[in-house]
Parts: sequence; structure tokens; C-alpha cells
Amino acid sequence: MHALALLLLQDQPNAAQIQHIVMAIVPLIGIFILIGVAIIIIPTWFICKKAGFSPWLSFLCLIPTVGMLVLLYVLAFADWKVAPVQQIAYAPPMPPYPPQR
Repeated sequence: MHALALLLLQDQPNAAQIQHIVMAIVPLIGIFILIGVAIIIIPTWFICKKAGFSPWLSFLCLIPTVGMLVLLYVLAFADWKVAPVQQIAYAPPMPPYPPQR
């Protein structure tokens, strides 16, 4: 960052300085891309798995715009292969003997 500040203060930037700054930024771009991919892939992986689909469908999100739309339509309009959880209804307790009149 110090080199970037010095570069901005100069009238004519040195080509070697620019090259050093760019070479320092390039690895950061790769790290930011990996973090962004993980932020998208991990939740869609779990959504596909819980919906009963192959979790590998989450890699459709790597295709810009089209992949995310395809996955969204698959999840929205396909029949999910998971069985709904049976809800246990409340049953009032039975008296031990018939009520007296």
C-alpha cells in the first residue's frame, strides 16, 4: 500500500513500480475469486442435498447467469425426492376409566 501511495503522489509513474504493484495484486484476485465461489457453492450444495438432488448440481452456479437460473428452475419446479416429515399430532390424555355420570 505504501508503494501505491508513492505512485499516486508522483507525476510520472515508473513502469517498474506499476509492475510490482500489479504482481502483488494478482494473487489477491485469485484468493477473492475462490472465496466468492465458496460463498455460492457451499449453500447450494446443501440445498441440493436436502432437496434430494445430486449436490454436484451446485456447480452449475459457476456458469455465469445461465447456470444459476437453471439451478433455480430445477429446484423450483421439480418434484423434490425427500419425504415430508410426519407431524405428531397432540392427543389429549385418555382418562384411566370411563367418566362417571
